[in-house]
Amino acid sequence: MNTALLSRLTESDSLAVGVLGAGNIGTVHLKSALVMPGVDVRAVADARSENRARAKRAGVSRTYDDYATLLESEDLDAAVVALPPFLHADAVEQAAAAGIDVFVEKPLARSSAEADRMLEAATDAGIAVGVDHTLRYQPDVVGVKEAYEDGRVGHVPYASITRLNDGALGRPPATDSPPEWPLDADAAGGGSLLELGIHCFDVLEWLFGDLEVESAAIGETLELPVEDAATVLLRAPETETTITLHCGSYQWEQLPEVNTRLRLEGVTGTIANEEYLPENFYASAAKSAIGNVAGRVTGDDPDVFGPTFYLRAHYDALAAFFDAIRNDERPPVDGRDGKRTLELAEAAYECAKPTGSNDLEATEVTL
Repeated sequence: MNTALLSRLTESDSLAVGVLGAGNIGTVHLKSALVMPGVDVRAVADARSENRARAKRAGVSRTYDDYATLLESEDLDAAVVALPPFLHADAVEQAAAAGIDVFVEKPLARSSAEADRMLEAATDAGIAVGVDHTLRYQPDVVGVKEAYEDGRVGHVPYASITRLNDGALGRPPATDSPPEWPLDADAAGGGSLLELGIHCFDVLEWLFGDLEVESAAIGETLELPVEDAATVLLRAPETETTITLHCGSYQWEQLPEVNTRLRLEGVTGTIANEEYLPENFYASAAKSAIGNVAGRVTGDDPDVFGPTFYLRAHYDALAAFFDAIRNDERPPVDGRDGKRTLELAEAAYECAKPTGSNDLEATEVTL
């Protein structure tokens, strides 16, 4: 633990936290931190005035329009980086210069090379880096892992995971223009493979150990500048498991439906994540979703923990990070894990590249 953090923690039992970015996911992290015991949210930074106003309504006393100014002005133990991916590296490097531990929204970076730069800065500064890979914290996914490790289905020769969601365009009819950065490959690093596939890579290595990418295909079901669909064939040498992964941002989410499917096909049976959904999940989630719709009419902010348990998983991931830095331990999902998912995504992108040759035309057929 860095000396600055140690001295601050001896003065107070609460972690002093800043939130960088108060958009959709930033608000989830903000509201999580605000209700977390032992956490004092000092300030929020966001370039958009409406997001700063939302942070103040949530109970934050100080807001900044620039995250660099927040990091310079506030005496913090940790910062939550919920900015667009193209700002992650700069934010982490500036936090490292100030000796502030960071919890970074996924993807950690736009590339493994950029992640290397960030992790080098973190190591030099002695700060911890956590990454928000939340599927590990969903109760249905945890249930699958526990059943698998208990040997319920024995050896698993084959597994599959699918994660679908709506992309930057949102559910039609679209009433607002989408943010520019998710549809910009340079700003986001990629499309659905980085937005959704990253989560899947992380969970699969959590289950089966190191993965190898054998083949991949990416495409566009909509006319967008980034891919909105990707299918990857993987192999886990340690467990001798073949895995298919599909992710896509072409299917509009219908709350409270679950848009992640995880199945393990074992020699004595199948484990599926649907078996481990919380009791009364659909009824309680539907009630919360209706309440949020009504809140739009009255002008109330939505209950970020309401529509599905996915958002509770963000709370648990952030709480686990805070617990780790309090105890001077490696975060459960750290920067190396975040970099590893980027390496797998890059391998998939490489496999999906056109070969430039036509095998049918190159084959000589004789009769």
